[in-house]
Amino acid sequence: MDVILEVWDTYLGDYVFAHAHPARSTASSYFNVHNTTTSSWQYKPASAYIEFEPSEYAFMSAWDRDNIFRQAISLWTITVIFGCLLYFVFASLSYWLVFDKNTKSHPKYLKNQISMEIRQSVESFPGMALLTTIFWLLEVRGYTKLYDTPADGPGMWYEFMQFPCFLIFTDALIYLIHRGLHHPLIYKHLHKPHHKWIMPTPFASHAFHPVDGFSQSFPYHLYPILFPLNKYASVALFVFVNFWTIMIHDGEYVADSPVINGAACHTMHHLYFNYNYGQYTTLWDRLGGSYRQPDADLFDKEKKMSEAQWKQQVKGVERMTKEVEGVDDRVYGSGESKKSQ
Repeated sequence: MDVILEVWDTYLGDYVFAHAHPARSTASSYFNVHNTTTSSWQYKPASAYIEFEPSEYAFMSAWDRDNIFRQAISLWTITVIFGCLLYFVFASLSYWLVFDKNTKSHPKYLKNQISMEIRQSVESFPGMALLTTIFWLLEVRGYTKLYDTPADGPGMWYEFMQFPCFLIFTDALIYLIHRGLHHPLIYKHLHKPHHKWIMPTPFASHAFHPVDGFSQSFPYHLYPILFPLNKYASVALFVFVNFWTIMIHDGEYVADSPVINGAACHTMHHLYFNYNYGQYTTLWDRLGGSYRQPDADLFDKEKKMSEAQWKQQVKGVERMTKEVEGVDDRVYGSGESKKSQ
């Protein structure tokens, strides 16, 4: 994240903070860009591969680039902006190119569902970003095991092995956290908002309670605290994780695999609640006794949208909703509020 922060500071942050919180010696010459101030801060590139020569604005703020409050504000802003950008671009592409629009005719599809999914996501981003910023600060201030070049890491072999190691580690922890979020004492306070969507669209991918959304991303930030991770691999994996989260909500059941926890497996989770907690694989669900194999009809283009399949799903949903939530206060596409005691 330090490289991204350096790019941000070079092209925007330095200018903003030089004017928003100028050093005393430049306060009287607010618009004089040539009037710099003496600063103890010295530029050190965040990476051996690339560097951005700072402008004089970098020395004109009372908060230099190493100031923790400035870093926190910048990192939170970056997370919100690019998190929203990533969400809207990939979710929109998935909706228009992949998502089966017939899903909107499902009896358990909510009234005004997409607008509610988007609203909940946008409202959650600032809170999720705030919690995430704590860990970005640990990264940029050198409290993790992120490294720059292969020479700084365990060896060239690890440049390849870090990816499966990261996925296995995070998949295991997300399983435990996700399953914990379904505990009756926790579910109704944190995780229930995400289960509002029985038949989710790609826009439901980030529609969480902020604490819920962050808790399931926590393993991604814990990994580089405990284990080495290339800083560029870290950014790539962060993008991949968000992309994957959208994919498993797109309703396109391609991965008919006993290993991959794809959209079909995750649909089982949204339909029947207490199954398929994993993120990438079915391994931990199998070990934990919570794996539910997707119905074979889901992989048939015609049968997955058949009346028989939908009736079966509705029956299962209503039984599990009553068992888990007691009262179903969702308003479905018919406009009727379905409530059962």
